[in-house]
Order: sequence, then structure tokens, then C-alpha cells
Amino acid sequence: MSDPGWVKITLGDTLATWVFGGAWTIDHAARLAGELSLPEAARARAAVFDLTALAQMDTSGAWLIARLGRALTAAGWQVETREGDPDLAALLRRVAETRDVLPAQPRPRSLGDKIAELGAGVEQVIRDSRDLVAFLGALTLALTRLLLTPWKLRWNAIFAHLEQTGLNALPIIGLINILVGVVLAFQGADQLARFGAQTFTINMLGISILREMAVLLTAIVVAGRSGSAFTAQIGTMQVNEEVDALRTIGLDPMDVLVVPRVLALVIALPLLTFFADMMGLLGGGLMCVVLLDITFGQYMSLLNQAITVDHFWVGMSKAPVFAVLIALVGCFEGLRVSGSAESVGRLTTRSVVEAIFLVIIVDALFSILFSYLGI
Repeated sequence: MSDPGWVKITLGDTLATWVFGGAWTIDHAARLAGELSLPEAARARAAVFDLTALAQMDTSGAWLIARLGRALTAAGWQVETREGDPDLAALLRRVAETRDVLPAQPRPRSLGDKIAELGAGVEQVIRDSRDLVAFLGALTLALTRLLLTPWKLRWNAIFAHLEQTGLNALPIIGLINILVGVVLAFQGADQLARFGAQTFTINMLGISILREMAVLLTAIVVAGRSGSAFTAQIGTMQVNEEVDALRTIGLDPMDVLVVPRVLALVIALPLLTFFADMMGLLGGGLMCVVLLDITFGQYMSLLNQAITVDHFWVGMSKAPVFAVLIALVGCFEGLRVSGSAESVGRLTTRSVVEAIFLVIIVDALFSILFSYLGI
């Protein structure tokens, strides 16, 4: 092992010499830092750093020597270095060239910066909206092309995605809608009891579930579950260059990857919505039986009087539109993935947020439209 690091200082009338020896490593850095000092009473203004006796030196030791050299230079000294081992000398020079500069503090953001950031965000939203509409146009062309050549439709892929997005989603869809039905019935009965109108809980339950809650909750769950899966699957293929390989062998990714997912979800979401309607009414009915002191047969009779088939079709008519939105956004963001796995995660999160946002916006537009039409 090398000797511990040491330093010998010789002060003359015209020249001061620092001889560095031993191991100038991080193990001895704390002690060596205390032994280095700037001579205050020295008459000399020239210094020599003798490194010939150095046996070892790492970055911490080089930094201590370079710091002393900078301090002497700042005090008006002329510093020369007597090099020994060329590797150690190169390390010292490299460390000496690196200044101890604190990272620049960001300047305070002005009102103009905030306005510029807002403008950039709006511009990005407009650009993304334009690209999404263009993607919808490409999807429409692909569907039209496959409608004219139905033998090219990939039924195996459609059925596989139908199982993943529809059949496998039944448990979570059913559980959520049963619980929502229970909550709606409980809250409705609790509030309407103040007016002696508890029986109208069934009206509220049936209309809200069939028209809004079932299809909206189902679409949100599917957006988080299937929409994110679409983005992650296609995004991973994009990172692995499998999408480029499809184009190389003459296959259109729109036909192979996007259309089967869209068609599968357009089939699955209405079926899931119907299942959600039944589960929501079932959960609400069980709570009504407990709270209103009625039989399940009476609940079904009152429910039949409270709702019409129009309420059912209002909710069902939204499901295919929501399905197209969710699948469109999921595939669109998946095909935009590039570079790394980090991009897959970021765009997967983005696709879920965008899909849920669009579903809620379109649901609000549907509500306005049906209200205007008196449906």
C-alpha cells in the first residue's frame, strides 16, 4: 500500500515550494485539506508544486491541489508545476480546468413567460387535435377500403381483442356498476325522504343509470383499461420497430393494428353498457328493497312504470361513439411513440387522460342534443 498523503512546504525569500507525496486519495482528503494553507507572511510571490513524490492521486486529491493553486493565483502568486507521473499530471490538469461553478439560478418567470407558455400549450393542443382528425380520416379510409374488400378483414385479431376488451372486462364493469347503483339508491332515498317522496328513488335510479351513469362509467373504465393497453401494445411495437417491419413487408399498420381494435371495441362497449345497465339496476334494486321496504317484484313494477325504452336507447346510442373515441385515441398515441420505453409510459398516460376527457365532452354534447330534441 502507498504511504498516506503528505505535503512539505518550504518558504524562501523568492520561491515557495510545496512537495506533495504519498497517496492523495479520498481516504486522506479530510486530513490533507487541513494541512494545506495559504502562507500569509511569506515574502515570495512564486510557487512550485512538486508532484514527483506522488504515488497515488484521485479526483478528490487533485481537487485539493488545484484549489490551492487557484487560491495562490488569486492572491497574486505565480504558480508552476513540476510533474512526475504523466497520468497523475493529466488528472490534475483536467480537474484544474473544471471550475467550481454553481448551476445558474433560473430567472424569475415574468408575465410574458407565462403567456408564452400558455400560447405554446394552446398551439400544441391545436396541433394534436389536427393530427387526431387526420388520423380519424385515415381510419375512415381504411374502414371503407376493408368494406369493399371484406375478405381482408382480420377476424382472428378482432375476436382476440373482443375477448380482451369485452369478456375480460365483465367482472370490473359489473362490480363498479352494482356499487354505483347501491350508492345512487341510498343517496336518493336519503334526500327524497325529506320530502316524503322516497318512491321516486326508483325513477331517479332508472333514468340516471340508463341514460348516463352506466355508459359513462363503463367508457371511463374501458378507457383506463383497454385504451391504455392499445397504446402500450402499439407503442412497444413502435419501439421494437415492428411497425416499420409491417410497412417493409407491404402491410398497412392501419389495417393490421388499428382497424381490428376499433371494430372490437365498437362491438364490445355496447354489450358492456347493456351489462352495466343490468348490474346498476340490480344493485339499486337491492338497496331499494332494503330502504323502501318493498319486494323485488314491486321494484321491477315501479321501475317499468318509471322508465321507457327511450331512456335505454339514449344510453346505448352513446356507446359506439365512445368506443370509437377510446380506440382512436389509444391507437393514435401508440403510433406516436418513439425513442424509448419512457415514451411508451408517457403517451400511455396521455392517451387515458385524453380519452376520458373526450368521452366526458362528447357525453355533455349528447346531453345538450337530447335535451334540445326533447328525447
